Amino acid sequence: MPIKTFRGLLADGGQNQISLEGSASNIGYRIVKFQLLAIDGNTAYEGTVQIFKAVRAAIPAEIDMSDSTLLAAAVIQQSVSTQGGFIDTVIFDKETVNQDIFIMHDEKSAGAGNAVNYYIELEEVRMSDGESAVVNFNAALEHTSTAV
Repeated sequence: MPIKTFRGLLADGGQNQISLEGSASNIGYRIVKFQLLAIDGNTAYEGTVQIFKAVRAAIPAEIDMSDSTLLAAAVIQQSVSTQGGFIDTVIFDKETVNQDIFIMHDEKSAGAGNAVNYYIELEEVRMSDGESAVVNFNAALEHTSTAV
């Protein structure tokens, strides 16, 4: 299956829209890779990046894995004093979408304001008419419930 890739720089408190609309109605996408990279190896850093099926009025401060619109989440931490850090990522790789997705960044560091790099790979998935109808119906419900 074909792979679409997206990369970018996401500001603290930033939200980027990744356009997937415009494909054939029977084409969907699943996240197969989600990576983060701090912009500077000499800065203490701690933040979360989340990918959602629907736009949010505000950037979530916490990760809630019971949120049905959440597609992937990552925590990135970098320490200058110990020259260490980690990135922990969870991808709900069975979730199929065929509409735009939204990536959001919330930095937790003291004196926040640092941006983070992201890289996403989406695998193209062919859907039956029934699967496409379910994906579109769920998307309509989720877009309505998060618009508030």
